[in-house]
Amino acid sequence: MAHAKNHDYHILSPSMWPLLASLFGFLMLTGAVVWMAGEATFLMQTVTLSGPWLFLIGLAGVLYVMFGWWAATVEENKVGDHTPVVLIGLRYGFILFIMSEVMFFAAWFWSFFKHAMYPMNMEGLSPMVDGAWPPAGIETFDPWHLPLINTLILLCSGAAATWAHHALVHENNRKDMVQGLTIAIVLGMIFTVFQAYEYSHAAFGFAGNIYGANFFMATGFHGFHVVVGTIFLFICLLRTLRGHFTPENHLGFEAAAWYWHFVDVVWLFLFAAVYIWGG
Repeated sequence: MAHAKNHDYHILSPSMWPLLASLFGFLMLTGAVVWMAGEATFLMQTVTLSGPWLFLIGLAGVLYVMFGWWAATVEENKVGDHTPVVLIGLRYGFILFIMSEVMFFAAWFWSFFKHAMYPMNMEGLSPMVDGAWPPAGIETFDPWHLPLINTLILLCSGAAATWAHHALVHENNRKDMVQGLTIAIVLGMIFTVFQAYEYSHAAFGFAGNIYGANFFMATGFHGFHVVVGTIFLFICLLRTLRGHFTPENHLGFEAAAWYWHFVDVVWLFLFAAVYIWGG
């Protein structure tokens, strides 16, 4: 009883996950650089490496850390360590994470708008008097075909996630929650397949022009976020089937829904700015 907790905070136990996350993240980054450059310098010695193996080892380690660390977080919630005070901190942390994602995409929008309004010559030294955007020879996508279909798919997926959240919080209806999450996940997967199909039919490439570089970086990173969000929702579906969430305690699902709606909003801006205005 002398050591009983009499406060609302969660004092974390010693954990190996932060150290492993740093090590595997560094290994993955180094492996990516080596994969692209073909060599690396260690202790003033240049080592020639080839292939993605170092990157894949780091990636596997990062995925292992993600699984183990989040499993530990779920277990902390199950034993009651996530008090109302702790939940406030977790929500603030996730909101800050989404704000960092907003600034990440703002950089790509900034680059796209800058080059659209002030096209540069091939050397990037001075503005072209008669500069054109998109650059000459670039055949853009028709926004009212597959991009519009993908927009409707993603919006319907967001609506399904909202339905699942309403079913849990206001009705405690797990059947509807499972159905809503399933629909959201399937639509997210369809969006990814359609975007891959669109990429395979692009009339321009990533390299050689600023339009292609901006287009594939902005939409490609968004596609990556769709994949991550789909996995996020799938994990929530598995936890729902195991009875983890309650109307009063469902922060994991709440964070997934926030992330999914963020992905929706970013796509709306991409559709309006890159596909319609920029085309």
